[in-house]
Amino acid sequence: MTSRNTFKKGSCELLVLHILNNKGDCYGYEIGQIIRDITNEYLSFPEGSMYPVLYKLIDKGHITDYKKQVGKRLTRVYYHIEPSGQNRLEELTQEYLKTTQSIQNILNFDFKTQQLEDA
Repeated sequence: MTSRNTFKKGSCELLVLHILNNKGDCYGYEIGQIIRDITNEYLSFPEGSMYPVLYKLIDKGHITDYKKQVGKRLTRVYYHIEPSGQNRLEELTQEYLKTTQSIQNILNFDFKTQQLEDA
């Protein structure tokens, strides 16, 4: 598994909740398309990895789903974020920001001019 795939696996829940919280109700394929479009296809989640995340979020009560008829024959399943999902989004966002800031601190550390405290 590439490092990009490992990162993607852990970020899918965060991105799904963020999209539902900020865009509103979406169907699964639409969520995947939004992620692909905004990231210029750098990030993409195949249905095989997107839907298990959606089902897990439903099981935990973070999102709900409902069916909506589109056109004469097509029915889509839409997903809606619930208050517990908004709380989870805040937790995941804070965790993401702390993690990326910590990584940035290491990448920016000048080992030639700065001293580390002995452990």
